[in-house]
Amino acid sequence: MTRAEIEARVRALSPWFHNLELSGVRTAPDHFLGDYPGLVWRAIAPALPQDLSGRSVLDVGCNAGFFSLEMKRRGADRVLGVDFDPRYLAQARLAAEISGFEIELRELSVYDVARLGERFDVVLFMGVLYHLRHPLLALDLLRAHAVGDLLVFQSMLRGSNGRLPAEPDYPFEEREVFDHPAWPKLHFVERRYAHDETNWWIPNRACVEAMLRSAGFAPAPVPGTEVYLCRPAEPDPFGGPVYPATPRDGGAP
Repeated sequence: MTRAEIEARVRALSPWFHNLELSGVRTAPDHFLGDYPGLVWRAIAPALPQDLSGRSVLDVGCNAGFFSLEMKRRGADRVLGVDFDPRYLAQARLAAEISGFEIELRELSVYDVARLGERFDVVLFMGVLYHLRHPLLALDLLRAHAVGDLLVFQSMLRGSNGRLPAEPDYPFEEREVFDHPAWPKLHFVERRYAHDETNWWIPNRACVEAMLRSAGFAPAPVPGTEVYLCRPAEPDPFGGPVYPATPRDGGAP
């Protein structure tokens, strides 16, 4: 394609949230976050495996495919990007076509990852959690059905960055601990945040780490970022996905 053809196709799929560089054409040159998600990638790239040869990657909420393309650049044998928005998937197809990489793309919600019927060596879950009405359910389902070796997780964080060494239990009369700045908090957004009606739940740092542990991951923060590299760990004995509901005794619900 000529530059003019690329520019026309990029305009036809506007607006873009991923500011990609496609053969010299920027998809979102006026992005309010600047070179996003390139700035995130530069911060976390040294912490990720440099060689993904022989590995499979699932990019959940792939948007226009920035991270999927970076996984292919690192040699991943197979990259599957899923998103529930067909326009984002169309953007990702165009980006893959121009970049010359083969990426599988499917219209799929994170709540339906069990339909894929497989686990992946690396699962990317970047910038998705706070857009979900049921965020812990999504983490439970990823742990139960999709993550093989590594979950690369990122979420917008608001509130305290501290970590409170919480006790395993508290008496019913305890109230003050809930007002501690570093108590795990998941802030609910009833209307909009940053002019975006899809921002539902925004955790503080203690909360996102607690949620990851509860879902059965061992989260390791990438310093200076909102990103965690998470290995599968023992799931919470009181946790696990509750959807789709299945009778415990095999009988009728």
